[in-house]
Amino acid sequence: MKIAEIRERNDMELQELERELRERLVRLNVAKATQRLTNTAQFSQIRRDIARVKTVQNERVLGITDNAGEATEEANS
Repeated sequence: MKIAEIRERNDMELQELERELRERLVRLNVAKATQRLTNTAQFSQIRRDIARVKTVQNERVLGITDNAGEATEEANS
């Protein structure tokens, strides 16, 4: 999932998405323990998605906006 897609969601949707991702991670751990897991790359992808969701949530709490382009322009001045 791309960060832009995550930023489009509201706070309630982000909480729900995080819960769903954590549930998927638990199911993957169970599949791994029972040796039914074939694609272990899913672990890192889900963990990254959870981190992206947490990052967006934290940005909103701190009031950080996505103005990376403006910040670099100010630094170059």
